[in-house]
Amino acid sequence: MQAYCMKCRAKREIKNPRSVIFKNGRPATQGVCPVCGTKVFRIGKS
Repeated sequence: MQAYCMKCRAKREIKNPRSVIFKNGRPATQGVCPVCGTKVFRIGKS
């Protein structure tokens, strides 16, 4: 699965993806950018 990295300004493959649920109840996938190490999120069905 890919997510947009705000630091690299590019779509990257998510490293160590895990399913999370935001406070408002929306599902998302959270992981780390493999290039710069920044947290990345993909909102929507995990």
